[in-house]
Amino acid sequence: MLEEEWEYEIKFPILSLSLQHEQHQYMISVDAVAVEFSGRTLFSDITFNINDKDRIALMGKNGAGKSTLLKIIAGVEKPTRGKISAPQDAVIAYLPQHLLTHDQCTVFEETSKAFSAILSMKTEMEELNKQLETRTDYESDEYMEIIEKVTSLSEKYYSIEDINIDSEVEKTLLGLGFLRSDFQRPTSEFSGGWRMRIELAKILLQNPDLILLDEPTNHMDIESIQWLEDFLINQAKAVIVISHDRAFVDAITNRTIEVTMGRIYDYKVPYTHYLQLRKERREQQQKQFDDQQKQIAEITEFIERFKGTYSKTLQVQSRVKMLEKIEIIEVDEVDTSALNLKFPPAPRSGNYPVIVEGLTKKYGDHLVFADANLTIERGEKIAFVGRNGEGKSTMIKAIMGEIDFEGNMKLGHNSIIGYFAQNQASLLDEELSVFETIDNIAVGEIRTKIKDILGAFMFSGDAINKKVKVLSGGEKTRLAMIKLLLQPVNLLILDEPTNHLDIKTKDILKDAIKAFDGTVILVSHDRDFLDGLATKVFEFGNKKVKEHLYDIAGFLKIKKMENLKDIERKVK
Repeated sequence: MLEEEWEYEIKFPILSLSLQHEQHQYMISVDAVAVEFSGRTLFSDITFNINDKDRIALMGKNGAGKSTLLKIIAGVEKPTRGKISAPQDAVIAYLPQHLLTHDQCTVFEETSKAFSAILSMKTEMEELNKQLETRTDYESDEYMEIIEKVTSLSEKYYSIEDINIDSEVEKTLLGLGFLRSDFQRPTSEFSGGWRMRIELAKILLQNPDLILLDEPTNHMDIESIQWLEDFLINQAKAVIVISHDRAFVDAITNRTIEVTMGRIYDYKVPYTHYLQLRKERREQQQKQFDDQQKQIAEITEFIERFKGTYSKTLQVQSRVKMLEKIEIIEVDEVDTSALNLKFPPAPRSGNYPVIVEGLTKKYGDHLVFADANLTIERGEKIAFVGRNGEGKSTMIKAIMGEIDFEGNMKLGHNSIIGYFAQNQASLLDEELSVFETIDNIAVGEIRTKIKDILGAFMFSGDAINKKVKVLSGGEKTRLAMIKLLLQPVNLLILDEPTNHLDIKTKDILKDAIKAFDGTVILVSHDRDFLDGLATKVFEFGNKKVKEHLYDIAGFLKIKKMENLKDIERKVK
């Protein structure tokens, strides 16, 4: 189903599981929330309100506590102190970073769980009515209690708009790109991106007052991200999102809350404007800090100079007290924009590192793509794009020689491949430390620079001694990327390299790829990352691989025009 058709499908009124909500001055309040563990304060006294139509980007460095704060608002975790207040009938929907979809359910069954509150209400009413049919103690207190309960449940149940649940589930799944033949397939057969859509379908059907999304675009293709943007902008009531996808955040937000050094800064502006305001704030902090340090140095110098002088005793004592009362100004975390990362020089390869002719791949009766042709010239940086399951990773496996196929695949003379797979982080040895992971593969002169390399990817101090098993997803991805940097290659193949990387690290990686003098194949859903990087696009879809001689911006523009023409033809 085409993207524009998805949009049309979801414009219909959707059932709300709650009664008509009153107009509240604010929807939800976060009041003096603090989180402490193992003697460390993650954040303290965080207070803000979430209003209707707020679309909030929750920003901050990895480990600042963003996901923890989201879980507290969702009610999944409890704060050490403070509370979350919400209207009694408010519906809060939470999409975690790691999906909770149950593998024993079909797609249709899992999506239908959006209506579990209504279905359980209906089941309870039916059970109570059966009791009333069989009981004869009409005058008893128990009988009257059952009648009161049935009456109360009936009022709630019948005040909800009468809908056909199966029809609503079907319409929403079709709108999100599922086929009817997918409905009875187990969720275990679907990739992460499609599971994410199942969870989004459940959220959409609940019509929640507040949607909480933790890295929703990881493993999602460009089309589904564009659909999600449209839904959040035009259909959602209030949203809080954590995302490292700058283009996605730019498109949807009207407010930015930064979690930093245990507190928050609340900017009533979209993400890009927030970046400028944050820069100005840090410059001001730095100036105040420098002025204060100068003042402290002058006071200290006076004390040292005259501390043994009788005539200056009172002045010295006064300055000692002054020094004790000074509260040191804190400057927020250091901006890492000065970091510089380079791939080793690429050994020269042949003129055409990859030539694919008439390549066809099937898994049993399932055709992934047929008669694919692509020629990649030395030094080109190209992108593989398309919806999940259309064959991008399959083509890479063919290039790597990991799968059988029909057709011809030829690697050029002296092609040396550096490969970063989607699951690269999970292949790390969990029992090794960060330093040991790199030390085990480093050879020659590079061994003397391991700490510098780790520092460039924000592993410094005690962090280099951490075991891999305690690292966050972003830290593991960075560590796996470092391993790739330690060997000279001339053909870089990067399959979703930016998943779990924060925006600053992605910028560093992007600059390094731009400066790389070899050939690059990128599989990515991250438009901001691809923008200005990929000069040619291969689109995977409809069992075909299509070459576009555009950058990512040009590709998206042309693609949208093609979709509109398709819809016009269908309407006629």
